[in-house]
Amino acid sequence: MLRTFAATALFVVSLSISFAVRAQVADRAQVAQEIESLREQIRSKEKLLLAPAREDEVAFAEFLQQPETGLVRLLPRERWDYKLSIRGGGAYYSFTRRAHEYGYGSDIELQQGNLSSGFAGFDYGLLVDLGDVPLEKISLETPGVRVLSEHVPPSAEAEIRAQQRRAGTGATIEGLTYKSHLPAKVNHTYALRSIQYHGEKGAGRDAIVAFRVVGRDADGSVILLWKMLKQYSAPKHRRDEPGR
Repeated sequence: MLRTFAATALFVVSLSISFAVRAQVADRAQVAQEIESLREQIRSKEKLLLAPAREDEVAFAEFLQQPETGLVRLLPRERWDYKLSIRGGGAYYSFTRRAHEYGYGSDIELQQGNLSSGFAGFDYGLLVDLGDVPLEKISLETPGVRVLSEHVPPSAEAEIRAQQRRAGTGATIEGLTYKSHLPAKVNHTYALRSIQYHGEKGAGRDAIVAFRVVGRDADGSVILLWKMLKQYSAPKHRRDEPGR
């Protein structure tokens, strides 16, 4: 009798454990599905958060029919970084890849009301505020842009580091300031030379872009209307030899 009772009890316990395990597996599968569904919802909401206003798309529709142009919203990094699934919180943008995701050739960033360029390794950027000038009139021959087009990226490590420091402090040429970071001013047009060296982490990029800050929303985000002016072969860096 005792043996029969023990065997029955063991069977009941085993059956209960089996049901519990099956229920747990089912619950986990359901949770996984719910998480994936939530991720899709978040990604959909993020697209809406990053999208320019419809009225801006309509207002600049004719300009946007031209090749290598675009309209993009930058979110302030201090508000959205680490809060969105997209790396960088929508504060970064690559004009060549047309992507907000940080780490894939980002050319520009918005933070604390400032635009900046040059974020990692040997990379650096030079921004210039051209003032309230129509974007349509900007070309490689525009005086402020011509300075950027004549710039030759150095290849030696020490020279690159020196150039990065100069970009950080800024330089004034013919009345215009060239710097890695400048205030984002509505109705101002800017030119950017974004230099990303060819190396182990990627193919690198080198481009000149002109853009205009056409709006700023209450959340601090800005809308940029832009056009690509020129792309160069990516520069290569040469590390200094030890002892030199």
